[in-house]
Amino acid sequence: MSNIKEIISYLDQYAPRAYQESYDNAGLLVGDDLKELTGALITLDVTEEVIQDAIENNCNLIIAHHPIIFRGLKKLTGSNYVERTVIKAIQNDICIYATHTNLDSVHNGVNNKISELLELDRLQILQPKNDTLSKLTTFIPTENSSQVLDALFRAGAGHIGQYANCSFKMNGTGTFLPDEGANPHIGERGKLEHVNEDRVEVIFPSHIKGKVMQALRKAHPYEEVAHYLHDLANENQLIGSGMIGELKSELSGEEFIAFLKEKMELKVVKHTHFSTRKIKRIAVCGGAGSFLLPVAKAKGADAFVSSDFKYHEFFDAEGKLLIADIGHYESEKFTKDLLYEILNKKFPNIALRFTKVNTNPILYT
Repeated sequence: MSNIKEIISYLDQYAPRAYQESYDNAGLLVGDDLKELTGALITLDVTEEVIQDAIENNCNLIIAHHPIIFRGLKKLTGSNYVERTVIKAIQNDICIYATHTNLDSVHNGVNNKISELLELDRLQILQPKNDTLSKLTTFIPTENSSQVLDALFRAGAGHIGQYANCSFKMNGTGTFLPDEGANPHIGERGKLEHVNEDRVEVIFPSHIKGKVMQALRKAHPYEEVAHYLHDLANENQLIGSGMIGELKSELSGEEFIAFLKEKMELKVVKHTHFSTRKIKRIAVCGGAGSFLLPVAKAKGADAFVSSDFKYHEFFDAEGKLLIADIGHYESEKFTKDLLYEILNKKFPNIALRFTKVNTNPILYT
């Protein structure tokens, strides 16, 4: 049986918390992750009823999309549902973990799940993030450069979009003069050395810098490893907000809304007026996505599926695309299936359950 830390460490690896938005609060929010797992309950939100569901099903870990502790807690007196939920979890020794905007941001996360349900092809991140990548430049004896590069690749360096093991290598001559306290791999103390070396450059996600540097130092033959590290402003094509892709065939506005209701299991959709424009290129964003409307328009989306649009934001479509506001809960409810798939593939023998509690606070009558 796995302990709780193993489970949440894997989720952190799948959707690193480095990718959460600055306002967010993903991660372990309540409890001791060193305890042995008895069962995990998957939910979109955490409420008192969800805690009770976990108790009744002997689950000591709740995995949620939305953090129950979001704006911070200054007291625990039970004066509101957040405080009561946290108190009940603590009293019953239940851990609460949330993976929120970090799971939204990764290419195989929430928006990919929506795109999968809508059967979209040619998928791309709608608004890629900047400032999440770094570059390592180092100098390696030519005879050792392949083994060092392999170690860097295993550590997670060298990914550019859909390509792995990416690097740049240029040959030249390195010089060094070992002093009396040195223990050189090549050459002798007090003697100037000239070595055939490769200048090697690789890109990696900034949050794994420690892992990449550890791999470099372990694999590199030199006692002192010459290197440069640079933070990059490049867009990261695998990390960001929303997703855009294409339907297999064009639909009219009416046909698309009917298709959307079927695939997302919706009773109602709030949307802009139909036009004669055919629907083919679709932008999606789980949760509140109105901030991405200008990006969806700029990238030629025929429709934008998201939620929480304000009245005047519907005017901003300007007839250039169809806005389909399907509801916050409705846009993210299949995140529970995504979390189950992620965990069941890695930990097929742990007890995973979906909460039986419908946490949607909004009703349509």
